Amino acid sequence: MQRFSARSFAALATIGTLVLTGCGTESGDPEAEAVSVSAGRTIRAQKFMQLTQVHSETGMTLLEGPTFGKDGGLFVVDVTAPEGKPKVMRVDVGKRTSRAVHTDGRGAYTSAQFSPYDGRLYLSDFAHGEVVSLAPGGGDKRTFFSGEVDGAQMNPDDIAFDQEGNLYVSDSRGLSEGEAHGRVVRISRDGAKATVLAKELAAPNGVSFDADHRGLWFSELTENRISYLRLDAKGKVTSRHTAILVDGGIAQTDSIAVDADGNLYQGLHGRAAMAVYDRYGERLATVELPARTEGLESATNVAITPGGTRAYMTVSGPAGGYLYSFDALAKGIRQSNGG
Repeated sequence: MQRFSARSFAALATIGTLVLTGCGTESGDPEAEAVSVSAGRTIRAQKFMQLTQVHSETGMTLLEGPTFGKDGGLFVVDVTAPEGKPKVMRVDVGKRTSRAVHTDGRGAYTSAQFSPYDGRLYLSDFAHGEVVSLAPGGGDKRTFFSGEVDGAQMNPDDIAFDQEGNLYVSDSRGLSEGEAHGRVVRISRDGAKATVLAKELAAPNGVSFDADHRGLWFSELTENRISYLRLDAKGKVTSRHTAILVDGGIAQTDSIAVDADGNLYQGLHGRAAMAVYDRYGERLATVELPARTEGLESATNVAITPGGTRAYMTVSGPAGGYLYSFDALAKGIRQSNGG
């Protein structure tokens, strides 16, 4: 999830009480090119379609959590959408249209993932420390997890599932104070047990399993680094190390997705671009928007078509919320849906 400035927190406060003191449907431009890849290490993404405009109620729009459903629809959340505007949308990428799936007067949803266990769509509510779920097509909202973990409420940012349906959450607790109180938390698939896997983290954001489900990648926004947790078959940590230091300049590490070759797609807050690394930390490419694109400030996340290489990146800023598309370096898998 793109991180919240002071203005962003104020905007979110208008749609729900924050623990921290982070429209409509439009069809895309039919003339926009779908994909263009330049030579060398730059991948040039092209505008696919606009999904949202800046909301007058909150002063911003912020797209996140692109994830493909079994029906082929691409589900996207708008973190700062006010009550009555779509907080979850389904995009038909073939027709370049979108429709509202869910809205409410409470949630500030920062990520979305479908569970391999029950097939429901799970959403993290950053503002209220909850994880909720919806029926695959929307509706039937249920609270999956709420409350404290080891004596402290979460600010759940991104989410990822293991193969059994247990949920892994990046908890950005401590962000507003600038304190390293963040955590990575594992929640059992029935929502009954929450376990801290890593703590004293600097605003953890992106989280994704590697291609083999042997370990978990997570990024820390205020340290611009990606770490790796090796896990055993029961989800317990066997080792942890800093894996990649991201040279982002004024930009910061946002969400993470992983393709079938194990490459990492690291979103950037403060720059409408993504950095792509292999599993050994070599920077393979940078995904950029076309030259002279204005009003777009962050590329939060990406989803790669399951079994294909077409990628859809969520990009936001004063110009609105957009999907940009490009050719990924390898095929999409479950971990390619940016949680």
